[in-house]
Amino acid sequence: MTSPSAEGVLLAEDAGWQGGGVTADGPDLDDAAPPLVEEAVLADLRRRLHAYRPVEGTGTPGWDRGTEHGYLAELLRSWADDYDWRVHEQRIRSLPWARTSRLRAVHQRAADPGATAVVLLHGWPDSVLRYQRVLPLLTDVHVVVPALPGYPFAAPLPDRDLSSADMAEVIAEAMAELGYDRYVVSGGDIGRGVATALAENHADRVAALHVTDVPLAAAFSGDPAAQTDDARDLRERITAWRSAEGAYMHEQSTKPHTLAVALGDSPAGLAAWIVEKLRSWSDCGGDVERVFPREELLTWVTAYWVTGAIGTSFAPYMKQSPPVERIDVPTVVSQFPHEIIRSPRSVAERLFDLRVFEDGAAGGHFAAWERPEEFVGFVRRAVALS
Repeated sequence: MTSPSAEGVLLAEDAGWQGGGVTADGPDLDDAAPPLVEEAVLADLRRRLHAYRPVEGTGTPGWDRGTEHGYLAELLRSWADDYDWRVHEQRIRSLPWARTSRLRAVHQRAADPGATAVVLLHGWPDSVLRYQRVLPLLTDVHVVVPALPGYPFAAPLPDRDLSSADMAEVIAEAMAELGYDRYVVSGGDIGRGVATALAENHADRVAALHVTDVPLAAAFSGDPAAQTDDARDLRERITAWRSAEGAYMHEQSTKPHTLAVALGDSPAGLAAWIVEKLRSWSDCGGDVERVFPREELLTWVTAYWVTGAIGTSFAPYMKQSPPVERIDVPTVVSQFPHEIIRSPRSVAERLFDLRVFEDGAAGGHFAAWERPEEFVGFVRRAVALS
């Protein structure tokens, strides 16, 4: 690994965060951080929240059919009247941001220039904020947390319809610009797809891999008659999950433009769409604010609103990458108990040069946020393989 550059390549033409309608308020062109959101954007958000019109549901109470309407109404009231984006914006902008030709990333450098570099890749419906709690635990390594193209805080790109494999190429390019020729990669959800594409296509640069989920397509590859019982069980669980819970993925894959209008024009719709997933996929025991305190919950949602990124965040669903065949990079797989679908070891072994396969003690899909110390422990095991 070569020593990192001081800040990456800073670009003066960066005029916005990600989506349309958001520009810098007195932009500092030497600042790699996401620009300030215009006050008019926040005023418009409050106006829309105050104009929320409750809608009739099916009559089924609770969360079984989606976001509970009573909870949503109170959350929207709090968002409109109590929440202050500026407080969280300052915290976000104070992170050690860097810019390269096509990427904005949090770039936390270790004191030792020769330390290992670790790339942390977020998923949907989150952002770099997934990794806030692990940054203080990884000060002895160089950490790069890219804002994935099309997601909150990302650098604006002419082509926003990037697959996970396309994003991997952007990140490989950015890591070279930052001065790293070899690094450890960790990812989950969409970030796992980017991580596996990096490892598959740039094995000379990826020293080790850590993932918190296994590609579901692996369960449907190969001769079904030759699969183990646990692999066949995984196929059945995936099919059942797609039927009961996978409608969001189908809609984001097939009709993303329709959904983007509904969510991009209505903060109530956006909150309902995102919060339901944060609750369903985390180990929260039914209380989403047990894992995501309200201020943080609203910050994750507001990040999508002020950047206008919800529509472009669907790109990896719409433009899917070729399935992974085999990754010959030393790999750590750590699946947490409340992960959406957990794969058996036999499936992971077919895909990866598997060195560690363990479950977390608690937590779910957002393990870096839910269980930061335990998550970092698995990252360090990958670092030890590099």
